[in-house]
Amino acid sequence: MTAQFDINDIRQQFPALAQECNGQPLVYLDSAATAQKPHLVIETIRQYYSGHNANVHRGSHSLTAAATAQFEQARETVQQFLHAASSKEIIWTRGATEALNLIAQTYARNTLQPGDDILVSELEHHANIVPWQIVAEQTGARVVKIPMRPDCTLDLEAYHTLLTPRTKIVAVAHVTNVTGTRNPIEAMITAAHAVGAVVVVDGAQAVVHETIDVQALNADFYVFSGHKMFAPAGIGVLYGKQALLEAMPPWHGGGKMVEKVTFEGTTFSALPGKFEAGTPNVAGSLALAAAIKWLNNLDRDAAEQHIQALRQKALDGIKDIEDLRIIGLQPHASLFSFVVDGVHHQDIATLLDQQGIALRAGHHCAHPMMDALGLSGTLRVSLALYNTEEDVERFIAALHKTCSLL
Repeated sequence: MTAQFDINDIRQQFPALAQECNGQPLVYLDSAATAQKPHLVIETIRQYYSGHNANVHRGSHSLTAAATAQFEQARETVQQFLHAASSKEIIWTRGATEALNLIAQTYARNTLQPGDDILVSELEHHANIVPWQIVAEQTGARVVKIPMRPDCTLDLEAYHTLLTPRTKIVAVAHVTNVTGTRNPIEAMITAAHAVGAVVVVDGAQAVVHETIDVQALNADFYVFSGHKMFAPAGIGVLYGKQALLEAMPPWHGGGKMVEKVTFEGTTFSALPGKFEAGTPNVAGSLALAAAIKWLNNLDRDAAEQHIQALRQKALDGIKDIEDLRIIGLQPHASLFSFVVDGVHHQDIATLLDQQGIALRAGHHCAHPMMDALGLSGTLRVSLALYNTEEDVERFIAALHKTCSLL
């Protein structure tokens, strides 16, 4: 089937977009926080619970055999989506946050020593900062900041200076959630590997908008959340190179992640089961696979061109608002952040919400970046392939009206 992109058809596939917000038709501009879900994904969840509900990798009846087959097929779908070498390299998690904590508490805690460095960029979401601070306290390692430049890109000269034989881990976002900065992770990974460091990439904002090939990137670990790419909350993925995953100890203990348990000791399962203790989010895994297939059936290049055109229309429509500043404007991003000097971002967001405009206001779980910018927060417009020109026009009109009242 030829991939295609029809905004009218796509729009109709998202039931949440038909609702009202404060008596107005909803304009949803917060997809970087969580994306809305198409009928196909919602129906996948319904079908699992209404017709295929059973635990996986347990029991011998037909329902559990069918559920297990679907569950592992979903893993293979993710493997193909990321171009991983093996489905054993795909670990189900609750999201990118849990995946990052898993890496910190298994790989990092098992390998770091006093005096080792963990380089973390100043652009990161808290989920890619706090786990490293915790494991640094546990091991005697230290977290070292990769500073950003005034244009909200990383200071690569400083990065190369900070890379030393002490550097054991580099943690960096593929695309940042505040300004949409796309970090040059290809070059960063190569440089990190040259000093023997392992690279952890937070791909939560990237997987929706570009094709990911973890083998071509040579990423050691790559993580993302399902809910940002049209799948449910509570499901995510940790990709890790098989050799690294095999050498790592388990994190959670329980059912499925064991081969044999006695009071004398336990033998753990092979990959990927070693890291998937307990009953997994089967419905979420199937729904994530459905979302990936749905996305892959679209013309993704046309979708991104559509998003870029909407973003430019929004930027052009608000550029003449007095005291409005775009923060760290980046090329080819799906989002932008802005402030209106002298007006609190939350006041603007509240007035926009009253007009049916849903966008994000605050620090975006990025306190270090906000501190570096000297801001308490920003407003963020994040677009998805289901947004329309009418959405953007209503946002522009609402923001002009709001700013005229403040």
